[in-house]
Amino acid sequence: MTPEQQFSQRYRAVESRDRRFDGQFFTAVSSTGIYCRPSCPAITPKASNVRFFSTSAAAHEAGYRACKRCLPEASPGSPEWDLRQDLAGRAMRLIREGALNHGDVEALSRQLGYTSRHIHRTLVAELGAGPAALARAHRAQIARNLLLSTDLKVADVAFGAGFGSVRQFNDTMREVYAATPTDIRSTVGVGAPSSGGNGSGLRLNLMLPVRMPFDAPGVFGFLAERALPGVESAHLGAGRLRYARTLRLPHGPGAVEVTAVLEGRSQWRLSMRCQVVSLADAGVVLARVRRMFDLDADPTAIDEVLGADPVLGPLVSQVPGTRVVGTAEAEEYVIRAVVGQQISVKAARTHLSRLVALVGAPAEPSFPGLNTLFPTPEDIQAGVPEPPAEGSLDPERPLRLARRSIRTVRTAAQALTEGGLSVHPGVHPEQMRAQLIALPGIGRWTVSYLALRVLGHPDDWMTGDVALIAGARRLGLISDEASAASAHRQLENVAQRWAPWRSYAAMHLWRAASG
Repeated sequence: MTPEQQFSQRYRAVESRDRRFDGQFFTAVSSTGIYCRPSCPAITPKASNVRFFSTSAAAHEAGYRACKRCLPEASPGSPEWDLRQDLAGRAMRLIREGALNHGDVEALSRQLGYTSRHIHRTLVAELGAGPAALARAHRAQIARNLLLSTDLKVADVAFGAGFGSVRQFNDTMREVYAATPTDIRSTVGVGAPSSGGNGSGLRLNLMLPVRMPFDAPGVFGFLAERALPGVESAHLGAGRLRYARTLRLPHGPGAVEVTAVLEGRSQWRLSMRCQVVSLADAGVVLARVRRMFDLDADPTAIDEVLGADPVLGPLVSQVPGTRVVGTAEAEEYVIRAVVGQQISVKAARTHLSRLVALVGAPAEPSFPGLNTLFPTPEDIQAGVPEPPAEGSLDPERPLRLARRSIRTVRTAAQALTEGGLSVHPGVHPEQMRAQLIALPGIGRWTVSYLALRVLGHPDDWMTGDVALIAGARRLGLISDEASAASAHRQLENVAQRWAPWRSYAAMHLWRAASG
């Protein structure tokens, strides 16, 4: 698409006030010095006065201020940062996770494997702002959320959002919003009270903007089916869904509870409560939850492609807004995927529950049903002994996995501990894939599954997944007579027509397999 075509497409979205594009780009108006979300109800500006920016940080750097009417910073994030696997996209994901709150640009460059100068040059060229400016804009978004959602003191909000000082915080908020923090809070009054929970941290309420449609029952049901007692808790009620889990955060253990409430027909309002030892972890929890629930996806674009398929179309019509469910703990899910290789979800949950009971750490969050932290790779290495030399099972140990599986779990834990395996939002999929394949006992399915769950890769395909085959057979995509190997080849070929959203197609097939 040429720059002229992109401008024309975006301007049409502004003219029609299309909410689908909120957060995907920002509209700046030179005659007012203001930038807005595409759906802003204000009079459509002349095209000659309009500039478009991919990020709010780029608009800030160009001297524009956020619109007080449409509040562009309150829109869902851009799906671009979940889709792009280039340096700019991976850097943006790490910045949203607070990489520059706990380190400098040099630390970011070490995670990405490039020099800080190259990263700065790339981000300015691709996104219109360098890493420091992008982090500053993201802190402003978190601060606004905290100001409107909690009764925290302004100084605490500054710290919780990742600012180094109250003065820096005040200056940023005035530059971005043309208002002081107190002025921003006064628009809605004081937010929900923030309280401590059982002496183990501060509990906060935060907003979760999301693009509709959103398949809340599907997402919460997926998590509930795989929930590990003590580590996770879920409740699926009529019109109200809940999922909670414990977390390992930079400043200590924490927990989060996400709730979805049905408001009107198929309209879900999402909110979260988190418990943290340090306010500095609030933004980290927010980023992880948004990635876990795939809240920044563009469901309309995905459903348009999959809905046009003659087989998947009816499923998409029945359940619009399907999401690829991620994870809040990347290293944890490596272990969970390794244990789950070649066994059912129910069996994997049983074995993982035993692992948690064996080496999980106690926790004391105030959310019901939570009392355990999933074990770290170091805990697993120390607490899960090598299997016996003979026999595939050891019934005397609580972890009754096959000998080969126990060794693979220990190998993966060792690679995570020693740095031979990197799993974080900024890792390149091919790098993670190569590191995983190099470990004995890990197959193609596990690699693809982790790309889907840990990285949120939108177009991955899990060749060898028996549930996908079951769903495909139920839908008539492959014949019942085809052998397992033939069925996988046939389905892999069929899946090509679902690109670039094959991960989302897999979610539909899994649902079809379960009936």
